Amino acid sequence: MAPLGGAPRLVLLFSGKRKSGKDFVTDALHSRLGADVCAILRLSGPLKEQYAQEHGLDFQRLLDASTYKEAFRKDMIRWGEEQRCADPGFFCRKVVEGVSQPVWLVSDTRRPSDIQWFQEAYGPVTQTVRVVALEQSRQQRGWVFTPGVDDAESECGLDDFEDFNWVIENHGEEQLLEEQLQNLLGFIRSRL
Repeated sequence: MAPLGGAPRLVLLFSGKRKSGKDFVTDALHSRLGADVCAILRLSGPLKEQYAQEHGLDFQRLLDASTYKEAFRKDMIRWGEEQRCADPGFFCRKVVEGVSQPVWLVSDTRRPSDIQWFQEAYGPVTQTVRVVALEQSRQQRGWVFTPGVDDAESECGLDDFEDFNWVIENHGEEQLLEEQLQNLLGFIRSRL
């Protein structure tokens, strides 16, 4: 399979539960590395764009953390699963199109098939990163268990995956998080 993006030096696949801080961590890394070196890729972007087109919805409002997005979340999950069943790599191929930076941060890896696609396409430059947060921390960030969302594959698909290269603890302890980010940044810079 020939990847559609450029040839990255490092692909970091971030996963974690809702409100664990995946976006916070990837945004922090991106701001420190710079946009010329690092790109944040969101698998949910092409999913939301296609879903919005097919359902006549506002794509930009589906991208933010709004009640608008939450109103469509369950159906988007169902629709996305149908697309993945037909073509497991569809959203992965879409998200890498035209990316030229040497470091890719895939901020929302959710399934073993996502990891498998990137590992097959980019091999040893692919690393997995799990962002974890205590349930209490997630609740403080606004998380509330939602049936059909928090027990769906989109949230639980990687719960039993044990071979993460990195685990970032994001329980709200700034010093601990900073130390972990520095370790990961050191690794990233060693690959450039």
